[in-house]
Amino acid sequence: MNRVLLQLAYNGKDFQGFQIQNEGRTVQYELERITKRMHKEFVRIHPSSRTDRGVHALMQYVHFDTPLNLTPEKWMHAFNSALPDDIYINQVEIVNPAFHSRYDCVGKAYRYKVYIAPHRDVLKSGLQTHIKTPLDLERMQEAAKYFLGTHDFTSFCSAKTEIENKERTMYDFQVTETQEGYEFYVIGSGFLYNMVRIMVHYLIEVGMGKKEGADIPNIIAAKNRTASSKTAPAEGLYLEKIYLSIDELKQDIPEGTKVITKKDLNTK
Repeated sequence: MNRVLLQLAYNGKDFQGFQIQNEGRTVQYELERITKRMHKEFVRIHPSSRTDRGVHALMQYVHFDTPLNLTPEKWMHAFNSALPDDIYINQVEIVNPAFHSRYDCVGKAYRYKVYIAPHRDVLKSGLQTHIKTPLDLERMQEAAKYFLGTHDFTSFCSAKTEIENKERTMYDFQVTETQEGYEFYVIGSGFLYNMVRIMVHYLIEVGMGKKEGADIPNIIAAKNRTASSKTAPAEGLYLEKIYLSIDELKQDIPEGTKVITKKDLNTK
């Protein structure tokens, strides 16, 4: 058996999320539709991340096992010639059978895009989040620093989160001004259900003067979803990068930042 690793991108606007659902289009369904056709039987794919409905991905990884002996170029052609226009395979590798897209992921980076305009722009619909008035950039930048480090993010994830261990490490959180509005860029060891969107919504409210960044440590300590904020719309969120090696992760985070490994977690 060969283990094939796909690196893909997709526009999540018209998907119900990555994972198979009872109704509606999903990225997983589109990929498994092709693997089933090629193998004449069902073949399960395993992703690095399961993005929510309406969330986009500039870099996502999935792997699957196959008895077929195709070159990476032929795999890429087989998928891209059959995939819809809103999914594209950018890279294919034949990897070690011990590799796993999810368990070998050591970090992820997300970007959230906001545009400022008095009226909604239909050409940005599903791609960026609309806010009518400018925000206080400096307040948001200062507030974002409170998320850095290792915390239990129960207060900043959906109450529907099924994972018991809600401790995650945030390595970097940048808020920048763009020509159109603002971008929120966060790199972490991992993220819980709706976590990025809840943190971003809180920062937006800080930028509006409705919340205080200095309250974030107390909200985190509360471990209570009702203590934080609402959830920002999915349309502005992009899974930008998946880190499969610690060396690669270290290149993108502030110098000297300690990377939390599985070994660190197991010794706690």
